[in-house]
Amino acid sequence: MPLKKGSSRTTISQNIKELVDDWQQDGSIGSSHPRSKKQAVKQAVAIALKKAGKSKYQKSAKSK
Repeated sequence: MPLKKGSSRTTISQNIKELVDDWQQDGSIGSSHPRSKKQAVKQAVAIALKKAGKSKYQKSAKSK
């Protein structure tokens, strides 16, 4: 199932959940095969943030 478009936290969270669920079913996320759930979650976060056009290290507007 394709990932949802959007950059809100809920959309990103739903995409992460969908990617991890896919990994649990068939053992792969896209073309890679993470060995553990921890690696799968890390990769799912990276994919979901990339889809949303955000970065893991992006600063929030409040801190400025």
